[in-house]
Amino acid sequence: MRTAGAGAAAVGLASRLPAATDAATEKKAVKAAETFPVHPVGPGRRKTMWPIRSELKSVRIKHDAPIDPVSWAYMKELRENNKTRMIYPVNPYVEVYQFRENLYGLFTHNLDGGGDVWMFLTVGPEKALLVDTAYGLGDIKGLCDQITGGKPLYVAVTHEHFDHAYGACRFDKVYCHENLKPYLELQNAHQWDYLFDDYGDNIWVQFDREDLPKFKKFEIDGVPDGYKFDLGGGYEVELIFQGGHSAGHAAYLDKKNRIVFTGDNIICDTSGCGSVNIAGRGPHGEEQLLSNYRKNLKRLVDRMGEYDYVYPAHFMVDVENYVMAKELECVDAVLANPDGWDYWDASWGKAATAPSGRYMKHIHGFSVVYYGYNKG
Repeated sequence: MRTAGAGAAAVGLASRLPAATDAATEKKAVKAAETFPVHPVGPGRRKTMWPIRSELKSVRIKHDAPIDPVSWAYMKELRENNKTRMIYPVNPYVEVYQFRENLYGLFTHNLDGGGDVWMFLTVGPEKALLVDTAYGLGDIKGLCDQITGGKPLYVAVTHEHFDHAYGACRFDKVYCHENLKPYLELQNAHQWDYLFDDYGDNIWVQFDREDLPKFKKFEIDGVPDGYKFDLGGGYEVELIFQGGHSAGHAAYLDKKNRIVFTGDNIICDTSGCGSVNIAGRGPHGEEQLLSNYRKNLKRLVDRMGEYDYVYPAHFMVDVENYVMAKELECVDAVLANPDGWDYWDASWGKAATAPSGRYMKHIHGFSVVYYGYNKG
């Protein structure tokens, strides 16, 4: 339930924040689009998409890779016209959307050029749960406290990647699947350095560097598959291990709202959920094999009677649950014939000067799965 006064805190903010689509900004975006940058961004990448009207304090400079036009159109419509959208003064880097009576989507820029990111805040009768922390830009904790009225807050992450977990140090304790713990333990004070060039200038998104977190160690509670977060009054959210995109990747099932938060294993742009025969390099790397992800995806498909909607961590949300069964069909097709890919796509590492490749297979009626495959 929205707390009294929370909406009032955001009313009128648009008139106090500078618009991100004024003439000077649009001119800068066009200039960026026409200029091929040099290392560490690498030649050959798409530099910008058509601007989306925004009042965020952060401003997109360029993209690391193009976003598919359907995802971009969805985000443009949502961000420019959704009537629940708010920006709270406590954190001007986050757009807040109310998707259910007690569910809020916290949208923020992906600071390293990828697709922009969702965090999800579920407010229970006694406690709240935040799924993912993005880069931690701005006062994430203060924003959650304002939305929830200061309720005790669980913080959990789907996986360790920059755009989902670098804000973990904003909090004293963070939950994750037990496989993920050794990856989160690698976080350090220099993890944001790559967002800036040799002169200290922002590469992908313009923001004030001092608004990043000051790194501090935080408690990491690695929990098993099936762990339940009790938000009070019988309201539970369950962690469901998935693997695939990350060795410790987890989904979170909110049975009351009949929603599953799936992180990066299924996305309307491209879904990266493992490799045919190349295990991950770190602990539990075998969980990134597509065959292992398939087993966990099948478990989630078998439980479709417990959820109606899927909330990925990027782009479209409120996707009907049947897409999970369609993804399973796609993964089965890849495993049956890894050479039956629909197309090959160039993929760029952050410091690459030439592309590597990834194989793409269509999820019928939704998006694509991309997968690793060593033919040798």
